[in-house]
Amino acid sequence: MVKKIAITMGDPAGISPEIIIKALHKVDAGVATVVVGCARTLQRVIDLKLVDPIIINVIQKVDEADFTKGILNIIDVPLDDPDGLVPGVVQKQAGDLAYRCVKRATELALAGDVQAIATAPLNKEALHLAGHMYPGHTELLAKLTNSKDYAMVLYTEKLKVIHVSTHIALRKFLDTLSCERVATVIEMADKFLKHVGIAKPRIAVAGVNPHAGENGLFGDEEVKIINPTVEKMAAKGIDVVGACAPDTVYLQCHEGRYDMVVAMYHDQGHIPLKLLGFYDGVNITAGLPFIRTSADHGTAFDIAWTGKAKSESMEESIRLAIQLA
Repeated sequence: MVKKIAITMGDPAGISPEIIIKALHKVDAGVATVVVGCARTLQRVIDLKLVDPIIINVIQKVDEADFTKGILNIIDVPLDDPDGLVPGVVQKQAGDLAYRCVKRATELALAGDVQAIATAPLNKEALHLAGHMYPGHTELLAKLTNSKDYAMVLYTEKLKVIHVSTHIALRKFLDTLSCERVATVIEMADKFLKHVGIAKPRIAVAGVNPHAGENGLFGDEEVKIINPTVEKMAAKGIDVVGACAPDTVYLQCHEGRYDMVVAMYHDQGHIPLKLLGFYDGVNITAGLPFIRTSADHGTAFDIAWTGKAKSESMEESIRLAIQLA
């Protein structure tokens, strides 16, 4: 069976239209992709000559697509006012479109019409302006699929990170950190790595505090929560160690000692990965009923519709979606 991938437009006022077109020019010929987004917006970007030209093929259903190289198949989800869209500006209609594209792509995936989704960046402020009060793609997709246990994965060839928490204030994170959540994420890490072809995954769990707490000297989350949970999961047969000092464990993973790091909170995992793999990093949601990948960066309103956006992360997200599907 040909693996079909839905690509959501994300926020059309940002760099998403540009990086989608650039990425589709660079992925292998015959890759079966269908964009879910505003056809008029993509045409506006093409008309500005910001990207190499591509033929837009508007379709109603996935099985109407033409997967010939140089053709962009799109299920049209139009903006309320396509010609009124202002590049580089947070807008309600753009946030609403980003939501509707994810919702439509999710419907396609749940119906089996596509085997994976690759999402282009959306803007959280625009999403909220439109009344869709989600912190980001991860939580939105979990809600649309009724997924209870899920986690954000950041993926590069040499560094892979899975998060215990993501879009939550640090003060609240410390109050909600639990043995149950850490155990769930360790198990998801093990299953994910095996799914991508690592037969015997080696997992490191980062501590919360400096030096992983120094046996309670700088905080007791490691002693009370992380260490006992790591021991419990290791007893179940998972190759996992921790709590590891957060300031060294990511470099150790990058150099090959581990296959994945369990990060405790958003920036603890994002900063090292974006430093080492900003342009080719891919965001994956583990725990959904289908594969979801994403470009691992934002909407970059400051360079929207200028031709300056780099598409490497979007390209990798499409390739990885096909591989994992």
